[in-house]
Amino acid sequence: MPQGFLGAIGVLWVLFLLYWAIAARQQKNTQQREDWKGRLVDTLPFMFVSFLLVGRRALPASLTTRLFPSSLALDASCFIVTALGLAFAVWARLHLGRDWAPTVVIKVDQALIRTGPYRWVRHPIYSGMLLALGATALAVGEGRAALAFALAFIGFLRRICAEEKCLAAIFPDYENYRRETVALIPFIF
Repeated sequence: MPQGFLGAIGVLWVLFLLYWAIAARQQKNTQQREDWKGRLVDTLPFMFVSFLLVGRRALPASLTTRLFPSSLALDASCFIVTALGLAFAVWARLHLGRDWAPTVVIKVDQALIRTGPYRWVRHPIYSGMLLALGATALAVGEGRAALAFALAFIGFLRRICAEEKCLAAIFPDYENYRRETVALIPFIF
């Protein structure tokens, strides 16, 4: 991949993370949080994902070998899809407002959000991030990126299970929402 596109994708991720850090300061108070073991299990896959994506020099050659050839069309498409995925995650974060949390928690006066992207998927932040990570992995085109995507997918599935357990415990109508709305991928899963 030409460094310009990969660099531009990196800028998208940096801007996304900056927004995320700023927005994280505006949360409701926490009523109940997952124990430290759950938070650790929640965080570790994403630490490995980050390392795989930025720690290229520390990885064995088997993970840094290009899996398929790059092309201008693929690179441009990956940039656009990364931007769309991150924008979708930001839109979902905006709809959650102060009910958002970086870990699995129950907020004081938490609301069940079913508007915006939450009409189509129960976990649109994860959907958008996975879309962006998948496009980034294609852009990088190496085994390390494919492994990073797989770890992120597993991490998000674990987090979805924990979140849904909490949400079902505090919202009596959550089961109806589960039946009516897919978890992660519109029209599929």
